[in-house]
Amino acid sequence: MLLYRIRLNPRIREARRDLSDPYQMHATLCRAFSAPDRRCPAGEFLWRLEPDSTSEELPCVLVQSRGEANWSAINVPGWLASEDPAIDLRNRLRIDALTVGRRFRFRLRANPCKTHHGKRTGLVERGDQEIWLARKGEMHGFALPTFAEAARADLCTSRVDVSVTQEQMLHGRQHAGNGIRVYSVLYDGILSVTDPGAFTEAIAEGIGHGKSLGLGLLSVAPIS
Repeated sequence: MLLYRIRLNPRIREARRDLSDPYQMHATLCRAFSAPDRRCPAGEFLWRLEPDSTSEELPCVLVQSRGEANWSAINVPGWLASEDPAIDLRNRLRIDALTVGRRFRFRLRANPCKTHHGKRTGLVERGDQEIWLARKGEMHGFALPTFAEAARADLCTSRVDVSVTQEQMLHGRQHAGNGIRVYSVLYDGILSVTDPGAFTEAIAEGIGHGKSLGLGLLSVAPIS
């Protein structure tokens, strides 16, 4: 697993288009991971537009991939303003030596949702968003810290301690012209590993829906 941090040049028309349309961003990034005459392999990479800007105010995109990226294959002069050296996540995170209880800081932009009669609906209440992530943690081998919140003198409820910010409705347009609308939020916090195998798979495969729209990338940093 390789992690790239790239910065786009907003003065370039194609970069502005990709930054405003996550579906187009995904299509552009695909060129770096597949030959021009071949379809991009499913699950080849995950990506996320970072909420923070660099000191030069250049939009930053994280891209995590199975194989090496060939940014020149995007073939848009000036689109890529700069890139950091690729990070080998297996070495950086010591994936092969993961143990239960190991703690990480994490960030995840995701689509917390529920499905009713085959239709997905975004969860807009903070409590529901927290519950959604806690359940995903149970499925994917990690747990979130909790804190006791005394709502009333005789009632104490347990909630996960996680920051939920940047609620956004992502808009995109497929090549066929069909519009896409996906609700998303940004999660930041601390997690602890409960199942190393499932956790490793979550890092590699992502979490939740909308991965082609820049959702699902679980980025983590070890806590000493």
